[in-house]
Amino acid sequence: MNLTKIIRPYFIRRIRQINAAASDTEATQRGQLQDLIHEARDTVWGRDHGYGSISNYNDFRQRVDITPYEQIRPMVMRMIAGEPDILWPGHTRRYAQSSGTSDGKSKYIPVTQASLQRNHYRGGADVVAHYLRLYPDSRIFDGRSFILGGSFANELNLPAGSHAKVGDLSANLIEAINPLANMVRIPSKRIALMSDWHEKLPALIKAAAKANVTNISGVPSWFLTVLRGMLDYTGATQIHEIWPNLEVFFHGGISFLPYRDQYDAIIDPTQMRYLETYNASEGFFAVQDTIGDHAMALQIDGGVFYEFIPLSQPSAQPVPAWEVQKGEIYAMVITSCNGLWRYPLGDTVRIESTNPLRITIAGRTKHFINAFGEEVMVHNTDAALANACARCGCKVLNYTAAPVYTSEGNRGHHQWLIEFATPPADMPAFEAILDEMLTRENSDYQAKRNGDIFLARLTVTTARPGLFDDWLESTGKLGGQRKVPRLSNDRKLIESMLALNGNR
Repeated sequence: MNLTKIIRPYFIRRIRQINAAASDTEATQRGQLQDLIHEARDTVWGRDHGYGSISNYNDFRQRVDITPYEQIRPMVMRMIAGEPDILWPGHTRRYAQSSGTSDGKSKYIPVTQASLQRNHYRGGADVVAHYLRLYPDSRIFDGRSFILGGSFANELNLPAGSHAKVGDLSANLIEAINPLANMVRIPSKRIALMSDWHEKLPALIKAAAKANVTNISGVPSWFLTVLRGMLDYTGATQIHEIWPNLEVFFHGGISFLPYRDQYDAIIDPTQMRYLETYNASEGFFAVQDTIGDHAMALQIDGGVFYEFIPLSQPSAQPVPAWEVQKGEIYAMVITSCNGLWRYPLGDTVRIESTNPLRITIAGRTKHFINAFGEEVMVHNTDAALANACARCGCKVLNYTAAPVYTSEGNRGHHQWLIEFATPPADMPAFEAILDEMLTRENSDYQAKRNGDIFLARLTVTTARPGLFDDWLESTGKLGGQRKVPRLSNDRKLIESMLALNGNR
């Protein structure tokens, strides 16, 4: 029996809804905003901001300021303690622990029932819908989904009797999922929610070794570790020897570009497809909806209202989704059914098309290097590194970069710390090529490098095997959804990594 053929029409119906919403971004987004305001009018936040008398977008942006997490932390803590009707109606029992803010503390993002149903789970279903539309020959439901998730480990001392669940977003999604979904996914909840990665990894591998896996989902760097563990455990030389029906990897969290060659080396590329998603603790925002183009369609009918701040004018007023310009890079601001109101995500996106609205992730607003006026962003370094590796025949597991400031007898430059799966045969040549590739990707970096006068060529420090995992573990962030910051505009992070690496 071809179960996928039976189930497929249900998902294709959703495609018609997506297309209808995308045909009029302004009407769809205005409708989303009005629904959100109406639902929250009787919350503490809604009453404080006069939601009962807001009738349009202009009213909304005049009443509500851009609101970073630090400003709502006290209200979120009241919600965790059990108070209802604070940022969103009713009690909110679930929270996604995310990386720290400017005050150094972790964020606890509310995961409301509305956000689960209208955003996170709908986003997951939309991924499958787009995939089935793009690949009518799929047999994805005739086997299991291998979903790599996190746990409920957290940094809070929850009071006795607390009903709050605090942990990775993926842990909340796995625990709250419809029980029917567990019939088509692995591993079991017990294994999926393990907090100790050292115990979890072998348990994941053992659980998946004999399953009929047709699709995998997770962060590329972490799933690569799992797949290599699968090969070691089974003695296979290629993943399709273990899972002959594997057909797609739904990936997100970090750029897949630096990892593509490593996946192709252990997975039969003629049998494998890849689809990118944009799924964060704060919400599910976009999914790749075309073959061969990494642009992602923004989920404009999923309980989120979007605004965009031009990166070239960080003090400018945000513009709504229907006013963005193709080719421009913006910092994203969301208003969502999880109780975040005009909340800056910290992500930057490039507008690839406006009708329909498609984006690519440019990087993080805080993850860049601009110590010398070069304005290097993550999408620049990801592309430069992928091209340099292709030229030099090397492969990278993880990397980070930071500036080395100008000092007496030392010109400023960028220092890269790279953990190689396959190191380059000639490191000085690799450094020169990587530098060349970065000048091609970023005109400001090229200008500062011109004549080798103002900015010296970048340098590469080789990270010992396992360095980045050790660093993540030292910060309490080892796990399937954790990511190494790619770029920093100061040396705080890289110095802590260099110390672990044995560099003085």
